[in-house]
Amino acid sequence: MQNEELTLNVLRNISELKSQKSLASKLGLSVGKINYVLKALSEKGFLKVENFFANKDKNQYKYLLTQKGIQEKISLTEKFIEIKKIEYDELIDELEKMKIKNAGEI
Repeated sequence: MQNEELTLNVLRNISELKSQKSLASKLGLSVGKINYVLKALSEKGFLKVENFFANKDKNQYKYLLTQKGIQEKISLTEKFIEIKKIEYDELIDELEKMKIKNAGEI
């Protein structure tokens, strides 16, 4: 998974985050990788990390998107959509060529 795609996937799923383990499982990554990405996003100012002090499990955190994180999510989503549009157009062209070739062989 490429860096920008990984970042987008994490940012898209951060609101549903129950635990790093559940996010890792959902994205098919290791917990260590998710921890690394969350820490990096926090250091970049995309996430705000809060500890639940009232919770008996002091290892539970809440991850909130910052304004900067929301802007990054928007930017990455726009890039992702543009790439997928290009891929879609290429597939349509390839499909049309196959149809033309197949029609000529019949």
